[in-house]
Amino acid sequence: MYRFFIQPQLDKVNDSLIGYELLMKKKTEQGWRPPANFSDVPSHLMAKLLIDTTSLLSLKIGSVSVNINRNQLMDQEVRAAIIEAQKNLRPLRLVVELTEDKPDYDWKNSQLIPLIKDFINYGMDFSLDDCGTGVNQLDQIKDLVPLASEIKFAIQNFGEKLRDPDIEQKVIFWRDFSQKNNLRFILEGIEDQTDDKLADSLNIDLRQGYFYGKPRLLKLKKDDDK
Repeated sequence: MYRFFIQPQLDKVNDSLIGYELLMKKKTEQGWRPPANFSDVPSHLMAKLLIDTTSLLSLKIGSVSVNINRNQLMDQEVRAAIIEAQKNLRPLRLVVELTEDKPDYDWKNSQLIPLIKDFINYGMDFSLDDCGTGVNQLDQIKDLVPLASEIKFAIQNFGEKLRDPDIEQKVIFWRDFSQKNNLRFILEGIEDQTDDKLADSLNIDLRQGYFYGKPRLLKLKKDDDK
């Protein structure tokens, strides 16, 4: 059984909620866990779950973000579900986050760009997720940057705290890159007050992480949490 959890995204400076990210998890004997590989989730199931979930969302916020990898972006059924989800969410805006997952096939950016433009034409925003890891290295995403509204950097992908000097330099690089390209920059993986204060010192407004709120199950059935 798969379900979406939602995690808040905050503007720390204005002390406001800017949106929620949908995070897919699978029910296992050990509890709810992220799928080992999101491409293993059947397209029709992901599509139905996305539509069912967004149909329930009547949250008075700016946006709802959904993660897809390159395989899912190339899947017509998944794309159709995302478009349907945007229709369900209006006037909220759907943000499509392209993850760093390594695809099964070496899709070219020239194949991805027209599909991303379709989302934008439906009023969605496009986000590059987990930059600096996986297949979202700078040289692999530079052709996609002009389409993006947002870049995200996830501290937890490096297994270190923000106070690690190498991680801090990476955060500064992507923060400055975002500013140069007029993109929103969201720092993910803020886990404690030390991380929070360091993000303050780096003048990063938009944040996400356990320190501000853990993902919570968005139930489709009464017994979803059992």
